[in-house]
Amino acid sequence: MSSNVASQSGIGRWVPILGWLPKYQRSWLGADIIAGFTIWGLLIPEMIAYADLAGLPPQAGLYTLLATLGLYALFGTSRQLVVAGTSASAVLVFSAVSDLAKTSTADYATLAAGLIVVTGVLFVIAGLLRLGFITQFLSRPVMAGFVFGLAIFVAVGQLPKLLGIEKGEGNTIRQLGHVIANLGNVSVTTLVVGVGALALLFGVERFAPRIPGGLVVLVLGIATSAVFNLSEHGVAIIGDIPAGLPSVTVPQLRFEDMWVLLPSAVGMLLVIYSEALGAASTFADKHGYRLDSNQEMIALGVANIGSAFLGGLAGGGSLSQTAVNDGAGARTQVSTLFAAAISLVTVAALTPLFHDLPEAVLAALIIHAVLRLMRVREMLGFYRLIPREFWLGAITIAGVVVLDVLPGLVIGVVLSIVLLVGRASRPRVSVLGALPGEKAEYVDLARHPDAQPLDGFLVVRPDATLFYANAQAVCDVILDLVDAASSPLRAVVLDLDANDDIDITSAEHLVKLRQSLERRNVQLRLSHVHAPTLQMAHDVGLIDHPRSQDTFPDIDAAVHWSDPTRSAHDDSG
Repeated sequence: MSSNVASQSGIGRWVPILGWLPKYQRSWLGADIIAGFTIWGLLIPEMIAYADLAGLPPQAGLYTLLATLGLYALFGTSRQLVVAGTSASAVLVFSAVSDLAKTSTADYATLAAGLIVVTGVLFVIAGLLRLGFITQFLSRPVMAGFVFGLAIFVAVGQLPKLLGIEKGEGNTIRQLGHVIANLGNVSVTTLVVGVGALALLFGVERFAPRIPGGLVVLVLGIATSAVFNLSEHGVAIIGDIPAGLPSVTVPQLRFEDMWVLLPSAVGMLLVIYSEALGAASTFADKHGYRLDSNQEMIALGVANIGSAFLGGLAGGGSLSQTAVNDGAGARTQVSTLFAAAISLVTVAALTPLFHDLPEAVLAALIIHAVLRLMRVREMLGFYRLIPREFWLGAITIAGVVVLDVLPGLVIGVVLSIVLLVGRASRPRVSVLGALPGEKAEYVDLARHPDAQPLDGFLVVRPDATLFYANAQAVCDVILDLVDAASSPLRAVVLDLDANDDIDITSAEHLVKLRQSLERRNVQLRLSHVHAPTLQMAHDVGLIDHPRSQDTFPDIDAAVHWSDPTRSAHDDSG
């Protein structure tokens, strides 16, 4: 089917691969295959590690690649984004499911699959409803703080495996205390393996960044474990990983379990989408093409549903994985399709090779991945720019560390929304004056010292759109300015150019403002009134009819009408 036919039939709108694949150039194939091999080498060890992080068996990480890489390639609009398991999504699955598994009759794997399905369904619904803008309500400091706290949570949780001691319980602080209290029980052999793997990962990243360090460490870890029989020396290994393709299974959950998982699924959606869209946008800007944010939601939703049906992990788009794909020369999603094909071979025939992999190596892989998320310089940059935004991120970090992952995210999101509402509810109200010149130009008196106030007039402009949460505050500011005026006022001119329309509550507050001004023998004039606002003003009784003499196309017209014997230009000159 040609791209034109696909587009005309509407299929291409929902399956973007039908639009770009017919235009694929053979000259791109070599680069895409090399990139596919490269990200396969990166993803195999990471997926096994992230499966452990999510509390699922190692094969779950490999099954993820069979679904997410291929399905995103079909439905996504990014050419470079790699959609697979991520450390953030793995931790969110573990955090949400581990507590519920203690009280539910469903087993852990079923609950995890159910959570991922619910998240995927929410993604698809949000995409169909065109809600791709939702992450704009998550401030950058909140997400940075959440990811920073998540990195601390994960790193501390992996220390017992790196040291060969029993895992502790409770929040991050209690787990760290447990590690410190048990330092005398450290397995020296396990410590050497784990620290050696961690040092090798950082060394490869520093001196040979084009080499997939994770794959190198994975191979060396397996070889060393097999040659020296490390399991006989107290080093835990992952053991058998079932070979063969996974079966497609729809998780069977009780309605009450799904209801409990819903808040966690919403949190997963926000985190996964923020991370994926950020990564995809970075490389879309780099290569000069546009993303469809709503289609991205649908693609991520389908990928997660597919992964859950195969028993895989929650899938998201990682900036580091995508950077490797792009750095290896990927031109299109053919690179991820090729990586999915190699992963299929791995699942079908190569899983016995992972039997001797030490768990300390997995811990090193995870710690290496999350340490890069602790961006101290970025957080300090927030403090230099806007200290209150830094503290917003810092509180989110503390919430994750002291409470748990999802409560920490909720704290950050709620604080972000509270600050947003707080700022929106108290907009700045500019007092305008006229600049000298033949044509009257009205500007903020506080920012233009050469502008002159208008004798007998108060010209004001809210520096934000009026809506139900801030209209009362704006009206109060205007009345305070009127009462504080040094000379009697003839009229207040309210510039509503920022309002394309106006809600009922705001309109009613303006009616009360007019009444309060009339009691002070001051007229209210409205300028730059758009048609929807004009209609609402008439409907609530703010003006008598749509052609009322209380509304004007601009400030100058309002001033001339209120005092036809003089003009703003006269005052300014």
